[in-house]
Amino acid sequence: MRFFGISLLFPLFSLAFSDDSFSSYLLPRPLILEYPANIETRIKELDDETNLRCTSWRFAAETNNLAPWKTVPAECADYVKDYVMGRAYVIDLERVSDEAGFYASSVDLSGDGKDIWVFDIDETLLSNLPYYIEHGYGMEVFDHLEFDKWVEKGVAPAIAPSLKLYQKVIDLGYKVFLLTGRSESHRLVTVENLINAGFQNWDKLILRSSEEKGKTATEYKSEKREEMVKEGYRIRGNSGDQWSDLLGSSMSQRSFKLPNPMYYIP
Repeated sequence: MRFFGISLLFPLFSLAFSDDSFSSYLLPRPLILEYPANIETRIKELDDETNLRCTSWRFAAETNNLAPWKTVPAECADYVKDYVMGRAYVIDLERVSDEAGFYASSVDLSGDGKDIWVFDIDETLLSNLPYYIEHGYGMEVFDHLEFDKWVEKGVAPAIAPSLKLYQKVIDLGYKVFLLTGRSESHRLVTVENLINAGFQNWDKLILRSSEEKGKTATEYKSEKREEMVKEGYRIRGNSGDQWSDLLGSSMSQRSFKLPNPMYYIP
């Protein structure tokens, strides 16, 4: 692609070389910008390659194949933004909710009130996308103090497919336990936020005490599930956006991982 036509080319060169006294700094080089004929194709190929690599990175993150990671790779910033703000994220959330619903309906409950479903809260029942929009969609290292300020506002919206699943398991007769890494000091605002977002009638809301702050999420949640089992509960299902919500000891009979390429909690 040429920005100056051939008719302009020869007058410029004639002017440049016809007079030795001509000031060279006025015309240091021919005013022609020429790009390879296939530049648009090459740019598209580079974009496609980046998209493929970022899709592969997200797959590895979701399947827990990456080493613990702290931020989204720089080259994948736009990819993650487009994913969580677009239709693909919604479809993935709906798929998880639908599959969990099918399973929940297939379980033959005992009827003794001991069959439970465990839900995480953040990025499982409540969406913190408004916060992450302001913090680079996972490009920034997680800041507990800044996130706590967001939590204290109590305005996180419901994740619609999760609200659908939540209501379904209650209607089926499960008891619902909410197990979150949020601090016990945020109990009141968390209750208000959940109710305002449409979540009601849970049986237990378990938050992290000050004594438990040094534990990893996997350790903390495993211990809480162990307590449930010791009390005679059967953990039929567990929904969470982090593998640390689902793995460890006293795991549920079925676990359902919601997508979250924005952050990782061990």
